[in-house]
Amino acid sequence: MESHTKIIFNPCENKENQYIAVLVNGLEKHGFEVSRLDDFLSSKKHYQSIKLLHLNWFENLDDSSSSSMWKSYFRKLVVLAAIKFGKKKLVWTMHNRLSHEKKSGKLSRTLTEKIVAQADAIVIHSEVSRGILRSQYPNLKSKIIHIPHPDFADVYGATLPECAVDRTIQLKLLFLGAIKPYKNIELLIEVAMKFPDSVHLTIAGNPNSEAYRSELQKLAQNIPNISLELKFIPDAVLPSYIHQSDLLILPYSLESSLNSGTVILGFSYGRTVICPRIGTIDDLDGGEDVFDYNYSSESEHLAALEKQLQKAITLHQDNPKTLIEKGHRMRDLVLKKNSKQDATDSLIKLYESLLN
Repeated sequence: MESHTKIIFNPCENKENQYIAVLVNGLEKHGFEVSRLDDFLSSKKHYQSIKLLHLNWFENLDDSSSSSMWKSYFRKLVVLAAIKFGKKKLVWTMHNRLSHEKKSGKLSRTLTEKIVAQADAIVIHSEVSRGILRSQYPNLKSKIIHIPHPDFADVYGATLPECAVDRTIQLKLLFLGAIKPYKNIELLIEVAMKFPDSVHLTIAGNPNSEAYRSELQKLAQNIPNISLELKFIPDAVLPSYIHQSDLLILPYSLESSLNSGTVILGFSYGRTVICPRIGTIDDLDGGEDVFDYNYSSESEHLAALEKQLQKAITLHQDNPKTLIEKGHRMRDLVLKKNSKQDATDSLIKLYESLLN
């Protein structure tokens, strides 16, 4: 394959997620010339030079208004048509079971069907995705390739050294990431209120709207064991936030969530998690080192989350080092199973197999 093969990796940058940077940097080091999707149709020469497009979250639509949603949908149909017309290779990464955006769900599913029908290869980050794809698309012709989500070890800065553990302090829980309704923050507030003396919860991240910010502030008002830091958390301070916690608590929706970069981030920096058994947790199979659970209704979710939290509190009270030790074992497991170098190498191998 010629050096400096021109491809599009979309998005090619994301200020809120270093996942993109890890992969794009690896591709560029190998000699791929990575361009933005916005420039795909900027000129005939550029369009003709692009050999392959890799789309991430392409099925998500702008649902800020009905007109924006339809505009977003038709623009993406044009891109897919241009890819097909130019006989470009198309790779799509399946990140979620469904789009997290409720308003555009139906249109997003239609777009996903078109992407799946046209894709030369579909990248999955968890093995359960293969079964989901096969059941949803029985006539699937695309090549499915399982590439584990790359680790984030040292990507956001060095892992901080552990300090002596104080037995008297509360269990320090951390929710980290973009604050969106499907992440069940309300449920998190409800469960933290049940343990006023034994738990302190910090919710850190930027809400997706001012209305949602206000709603959460009202819910957590005058609750002393909950700290809201509803703002964008810069990359440089993420290791500190993780280091100051005993474990992360991430009560995602099993209906739409499949993979989680935040779970990988927590493990990469030596902290374990309380989290539903999504694909990321399933693949790693950390056993007793992860507080995972399943549920089939909202009431079941609260009960299962509460049960895992109580288990973590008991372990913490018996020996505060236990949770940190679990986190360090999960870091070792992630470095082995989710090596960022292996992820990049697998992607390069896939591209080369499609282009040769």
